[in-house]
Amino acid sequence: MTTDVIVLNGGSSSGKSGIVRCLQEVLPGPWMAFGVDSFVEALPAKLRDSDSGITFTADGGVSVGAEFRALEAAWTEGIAAMARAGAGIIVDEVFLGGPASRQRWEKALSGLAVLWVGVRCDGEVAAGREIARGDRVRGMAASQARSVHEGLSYDVEVDTTHTESLECARTIAARATQTPSPQR
Repeated sequence: MTTDVIVLNGGSSSGKSGIVRCLQEVLPGPWMAFGVDSFVEALPAKLRDSDSGITFTADGGVSVGAEFRALEAAWTEGIAAMARAGAGIIVDEVFLGGPASRQRWEKALSGLAVLWVGVRCDGEVAAGREIARGDRVRGMAASQARSVHEGLSYDVEVDTTHTESLECARTIAARATQTPSPQR
């Protein structure tokens, strides 16, 4: 059994995107990458800053509504369909809802071999990256650094506080080529 899907969960500015790019280089064969940021960017403008869509608060908080959840369900099912069709998939996610967020993915990815990866980063380091990026609400990285991991366990964890993306990707790739945890 080989890994069909790699799901990376970590807070904003934790280094997931860099790891994804490195994974695409070090994993055997082609792997497609999909991130929650791209999903949010694909939402209709009327769902941004909307109670039924997604809102970002001044302190970095994020809340989502019913229309967001409906489109998110379609997105996760679409990604799962690509994996079932034979594409290797890497997902860059932020589990704002902790175990409930993961359960939505588990439902969509049922029957696929999934490697669950926790991407950790010290909140102060992530906050510095957030400032350097300039495209995030300040405070988001620090508030998510720990909260997105609460109540979750992983097949593998990496910490980008002092470890480069390539080294993290190699650690993940080594586990991805082993027998992954089967989905429930």
